[in-house]
Amino acid sequence: MPRDIVTLACDDCKQRNYATTRNKRTQQERFEFKKYCRYCRKHTSHKEIR
Repeated sequence: MPRDIVTLACDDCKQRNYATTRNKRTQQERFEFKKYCRYCRKHTSHKEIR
């Protein structure tokens, strides 16, 4: 199965807030999104961790 579950962590507080899936064959680089962090109480950059 080519889709993998990845976790997104906040860049500011390092909390793991979101889980999403990605296709390893088409997405070679790591995900980075601007999402809401409930611990920081603001929108921050969230990056994929492994």
